[in-house]
Amino acid sequence: MAFWKLHNNGVLEPGVVVAPDERLSWGKTIGLGAQHVVAMFGATFVFPLLMGLNPQLAVMMSGVATLIFLAVVRHRVPSYLGSSASFVGVATAIYAQGGKPDGVSGAMFWCGAGLLVVGLIIHFMGSQVIHRALPPVVTGAVVMLIGFNLAPVVATVYWPQDQWIAFLVMLIVIGLSVGLRGFAGRIAIFLSLIIGYVLSFAADKLFGPIVRTAADGTVTETFRVDWSKVIEADWIGFPPVTDLTSWQFGGTGNVVGFHAPNFNLAYALIALPVVIALIAENTGHIKAVAEMTGESLDPYMGRAVAADGLTSMLATAVGAGPTTTYAENIGVMAATRVYSTAAYVVAAIVAIGFGFSPKFGAIVSATPGGVLGGITVVLYGMIGLLGAKIWKENRVDFGNPLNLVPAAAGIVIGIGDVSLRLGSNFTLGGIALGTIVTIAAYHLARAIAPRAMVAAAEGAVLIVDAPGAYETGDVPAVREERRGKPAHTGEPANQRRRRPPVCPESAAAFE
Repeated sequence: MAFWKLHNNGVLEPGVVVAPDERLSWGKTIGLGAQHVVAMFGATFVFPLLMGLNPQLAVMMSGVATLIFLAVVRHRVPSYLGSSASFVGVATAIYAQGGKPDGVSGAMFWCGAGLLVVGLIIHFMGSQVIHRALPPVVTGAVVMLIGFNLAPVVATVYWPQDQWIAFLVMLIVIGLSVGLRGFAGRIAIFLSLIIGYVLSFAADKLFGPIVRTAADGTVTETFRVDWSKVIEADWIGFPPVTDLTSWQFGGTGNVVGFHAPNFNLAYALIALPVVIALIAENTGHIKAVAEMTGESLDPYMGRAVAADGLTSMLATAVGAGPTTTYAENIGVMAATRVYSTAAYVVAAIVAIGFGFSPKFGAIVSATPGGVLGGITVVLYGMIGLLGAKIWKENRVDFGNPLNLVPAAAGIVIGIGDVSLRLGSNFTLGGIALGTIVTIAAYHLARAIAPRAMVAAAEGAVLIVDAPGAYETGDVPAVREERRGKPAHTGEPANQRRRRPPVCPESAAAFE
């Protein structure tokens, strides 16, 4: 295809980099694309499952979203767009308020629209506008309250379905995440789900069915693994259409698939704070890819964020979950040193193919509740601690009251699900109220604080992954290699991480 030049006549020599606008032979490119499919696969179907959406449809739309993203960024930013974990809490909160999948899709649609607007702002006005409005102390606080707000969900929805399986899966997730190395460690959640699936099947054979209480209070005895719908599902076909009339939160007989979004202001306010987390995800991804390829991708930062917003709107418009750039696929690029976007096109086409298998979707949807409980107890905590990671990477000083006080108020409101009644039919609370308080209180405090306090709190910019985080001692930096410099070996990790970012506007603040 005209998008890519053939790299070195299709031959990949050891240690040589394949640029985004290059490709290997189509046979090797297909193999690399398969690796990217495996990398994104686990998260792309696990997160829709946790959001009460159809994983088959989500995988299909992830492929469509990836193709659109690559076109918007002109094939300069290698990335796969899959389901975002940031929206799991949003979906659960909406369900807890009586919402259904169409309400979740409508709320997430507005998140996509918000991200599209942010991307256009970055493209035409520069990222400094976003950094001023959302400094790291605010961004970290919002991400933290989004994650920790989900703790009651684990305790009341997933964990009680099968507490011992949930406990074992939790230990497996922790063990695999820490014990495995390289690519296997990056798909630890996916591997844990498979192991949990097997454990649940074995428990059914050894201990028999479990007692389950449905959302309507009905008590039944059911097996942990129910493949009745898997047997009925076709091998080839489109995802089903959502049956909203019989859908129940936590119900085992739910049918989800294609549906139109239902726009509700209260649900939208719950979801919109997630845009802040998505900005962090996207900018962190772009910075990491720029670091690896040795090329400044600042001119494409706005395009990438806007493309993610656009594809999220498209996906949620048909009932799938919103999309985001995937760190899992960064790991594949770091291991192979092949940054060709042709491999991502192959991965996208394969994902679209998976989207035409209802049986695949039924197998995923049959994941036992106890398995999801063990995964979510770790996953939700990880989302929350990403906020602390943002603070650490940006060296936020909580000895400064300007940083400490607004974040403290917003986090407690978000985690404690504090609410504020604004009329007889509208209540603002939880994630939405916590986010509003954090942002508004910070800027109010900044306006009235002494100049010395403000100056001491400034200086950091949004950095999700420290520069050099994806380099290793035995993998030389691409930038150095392309300049003809000898590969650095044995450079201390702390020195690599303190290298100034590629982004020029970040350099001054870094120094």
